[in-house]
Amino acid sequence: MKIFTGRNICIFLLSACLSASNANAQTSKEPVDYVNPYIGNISHLLVPTYPTVHLPNSLLRVYPERENFTGNTIKGLPLMITSHRGSSAFSLSPYQGDVSAIHNVMDYGYDNEVIKPYYYQVDLDDYGINVRYAPSQQSGIYEIRFEANSTAPYLVVNTKDGGLTASGNTISGYQLLDNNTKVYIYAESDIKPVRSGQIEGGSIDAKKPAAQGKNAFIALQYPAKTPVIHVRYGVSFISADQAKKNLAREINNYEVAAVATRGRQLWNNTLSKISVQGTDENAKTIFYTSLYRTYERMICISEDGRYFSAYDGKVHNDEGTPFYTDDWVWDTYRAVHPLRVILEPKKESDMINSYLRMASQMDNHWMPTFPEVTGDSRRMNGNHAVATVIDAYNKGLRSFNMEQAYQYCKAAITEKTLAPWSGKKAGVLDQFYKDNGYFPALASGEKETAPEVHGWEKRQPVAVTLGTVYDEWCLGNIAQNLGKTEDAKYFLQRSLNYHKVFNPETKFFHPKDAQGKFIEPFDYRYSSGIGAREAYDENNGYVYRWDVQHNIGDLVNMLGGKQSFVDGLENMFSTPLGKGRPDFYHQFGDHTGNVGQFSMGNEPAMHIPYLYAYAGQPWRTQKRVRNLLKEWFRNDLMGIPGDEDGGGLTSFVVFSQIGFYPVTPGLPMYVIGSPMFQKATIQLGGGKTFTVVCQNYSPENKYIQSAKLNGKVWDKSWFAHAELMKGGQLELVMGAHPNKNWASAASSLPPSFQMPATN
Repeated sequence: MKIFTGRNICIFLLSACLSASNANAQTSKEPVDYVNPYIGNISHLLVPTYPTVHLPNSLLRVYPERENFTGNTIKGLPLMITSHRGSSAFSLSPYQGDVSAIHNVMDYGYDNEVIKPYYYQVDLDDYGINVRYAPSQQSGIYEIRFEANSTAPYLVVNTKDGGLTASGNTISGYQLLDNNTKVYIYAESDIKPVRSGQIEGGSIDAKKPAAQGKNAFIALQYPAKTPVIHVRYGVSFISADQAKKNLAREINNYEVAAVATRGRQLWNNTLSKISVQGTDENAKTIFYTSLYRTYERMICISEDGRYFSAYDGKVHNDEGTPFYTDDWVWDTYRAVHPLRVILEPKKESDMINSYLRMASQMDNHWMPTFPEVTGDSRRMNGNHAVATVIDAYNKGLRSFNMEQAYQYCKAAITEKTLAPWSGKKAGVLDQFYKDNGYFPALASGEKETAPEVHGWEKRQPVAVTLGTVYDEWCLGNIAQNLGKTEDAKYFLQRSLNYHKVFNPETKFFHPKDAQGKFIEPFDYRYSSGIGAREAYDENNGYVYRWDVQHNIGDLVNMLGGKQSFVDGLENMFSTPLGKGRPDFYHQFGDHTGNVGQFSMGNEPAMHIPYLYAYAGQPWRTQKRVRNLLKEWFRNDLMGIPGDEDGGGLTSFVVFSQIGFYPVTPGLPMYVIGSPMFQKATIQLGGGKTFTVVCQNYSPENKYIQSAKLNGKVWDKSWFAHAELMKGGQLELVMGAHPNKNWASAASSLPPSFQMPATN
């Protein structure tokens, strides 16, 4: 047995863990080896990324709880987070010293931290403690080594609001979350403690083995000179007994390395669904880290075929279809769900079925907008789950009830208020929208009287109008697929109502009051308060000028034709902030990653770089996408330009580095950009692959000179999803300078929505 002699144990233990699953790790890198969970851990303004340790889409997720990467201390050892970028529900705190001072050890100085998707290691250097950790889907395991083993070690388990009970070498309990939801834990140590219980009078009171309430905790004292303690635990949203079963099913020994090895292999299998080749190692790190980020959500909370639903407060049988939750669909419908349709069609189908279950379990039967473990939080604006439904359906997924989806989506769009951040029923503003085709803005100086409007988030009238007409287009397409001709005609016609808030003089989308007058005076950079929420949402009018995802072709015409459209895009990228950064970002905290007025740090802007292709100038898309990736997505601590939101931004990176992007979820096609790799191969299942190959490859060659799709000359700036899924190859000849003629003809442009012909 190797004796612990100091911090060199960190290198030894990690090397042992990795070499167990990859004997050639020093000579060849696998996809998981490229993942750098620290990318973006320091934010530009708002929320950083977190170095999340978890398995793909698993219930259990952890990361060190601190403000961000520069945090001086961590708050105990994490046991699980219950929502994306939330705090840990429980914490585990190792300790050696005077038990009367145990209350003071919840914050630790730390060093020598190592984080992989499947592994965590850290020194709690104030106490001479080394920690190793590995997760499974619903359980995890810690190894805690004590350098100074002359005194008794302690473990403290904390719940922020709940109860804990110790018995022998086990501890179990729960923590209350929102909406009467509970998370449960069951933990075992490999060594039986000498005593356990509450701290009373400077010592452990074994007569009080249970604790209840806010910040309740139980302390466990182990024999003196104990050098190492292993703790394995299970978590559950059903019961402590189920947590115990989850642990027994997944971890039946105390070997951290074995759990880490299994996790590493699962991550390798998952990330290997896309293999990339090329000489740019940084690009590979950014790519595989971005792909890892897209697997943090949604999470599967089925446990042995059952799941707890906060949507009706009951435990259900999942009937063989796993239940998923935790999805901020305003962010993820754009590229995360479309990516999953390609890579994980079974999971995507299960997730859509989960949405339908959530809606069926709620009294109002409205499709959720921000489903979480604790229920639907109804944040942001729009009802974009309808986009995930039609996108999946139009790309061939059929294992969900389309009629049911239609009814739930229709109810959310027509019965719930469109006012942002609200779960109230439709009110006077919604009736106005139904009658007039746009969401009204307040006139200058007019006070808000509508009770459904959120005091901080405001009406967001242009954002609501543009988002809802897209949702109505999605809904109309579902109706059309179901043979609901009249409904289809009604909603598809309504999807053209973006014209109602288009100002033909300025050629911007412009807030309009209830009398039909544009709000004046109006500045498309600065008007409408914090986040421009009195008109838009988080971004200004320059970004929302392009928010007609379903009908870009019509938008080209509205802006005066192809060249005027391109000029408008260039004007956005060229228009300066116009204020000092402190002033600009005080108003637009989410409008980060700027190139002029463009915001790479916020999801409504992600499709914009691809729009040049709709005006016959795809070479500008190639230039713009490559420059944005280089400027804002980097292999460093500030390498994410905005709130990443569990794949919201990094899905843009995955698609863009491969070389195409789903501009319009619901239209089964992709706009071609500029691949960053010599070769990218997507595993489609059934032995089929789709490969993007770059001839004349170098990292600097960003411009497409010519293309072939499955051996045929391809002069279009897009291709169909069906072409991708049947397998094949997109071959691009690259160069350092643009070929402005490639895919520039009218017949080469990507498709947009067209109203179906009427008799």
